Amino acid sequence: MEDKDFNLFIANIKKMTGIDLALYKEAQMKRRLTSLRLKRGHQTFATYFEALAKDKELFYEFLDRMTINVSEFFRNPGRWEVLDNKILPRLMQESRKLKCWSAACSTGEEPYTLSMILMKKNYMKDSSVLATDIDEGAIAKAKQGVYTDRSLQDAPKDLVSKYFVKDAMSYRISPEVKNHVTFKKHNLLADQFDTGFDLIICRNVMIYFTEEAKNELYMKFSRALRPGGVLFVGSTEQIFQPQQYQFEAEDTFFYRKKG
Repeated sequence: MEDKDFNLFIANIKKMTGIDLALYKEAQMKRRLTSLRLKRGHQTFATYFEALAKDKELFYEFLDRMTINVSEFFRNPGRWEVLDNKILPRLMQESRKLKCWSAACSTGEEPYTLSMILMKKNYMKDSSVLATDIDEGAIAKAKQGVYTDRSLQDAPKDLVSKYFVKDAMSYRISPEVKNHVTFKKHNLLADQFDTGFDLIICRNVMIYFTEEAKNELYMKFSRALRPGGVLFVGSTEQIFQPQQYQFEAEDTFFYRKKG
């Protein structure tokens, strides 16, 4: 009965939003959503769905929990140093106009990190940074560009002082950085991908998907990159057979499209 209740919830969410929860790891997703519905006082997923369909705030809370909006600037700083010192210079030799995409960008820390690095290297003038997420609430926060000091703990101090204004309780990112990033709603599992990207960053998201969904996404990312373009993944998301997606490892967690 419990499985039937959860499976009907998955079907209803897909019908209402186009989001297919069946492509996420079931045990993780079910545990997370069960905890959320009980917290909101619903004994079944059926009554929880009815409430979600009527209450926008409840729906955004559900999306937020489902997509795990946890992010920081310069998360895993060593990998960003590799991007800064090795990957970007090589990409810029091949193309003076970089087309970049931060996929599943959450509340904006990742695309703004990339934007700051590109500006520091004077690569930003002709380059573009697209940032997408399935969660409109996360995108709204990203567009506001207001962050806590916790989000900035790994960010270089010189960039913090240059590109942020400190308020009483928070840090506000400068319009100079903000204006270089275009935010859009996008469902990685259902929507089409643009093509011709030099760099795609998709980190700490794939761990929530089934192997089948991951395989499909790597194929889609590969098709979206130009030959020589790079996919940058998270520190728990190493691709074990990159060649099946036309990738080769360029550095740890960086995969270059062959061709």
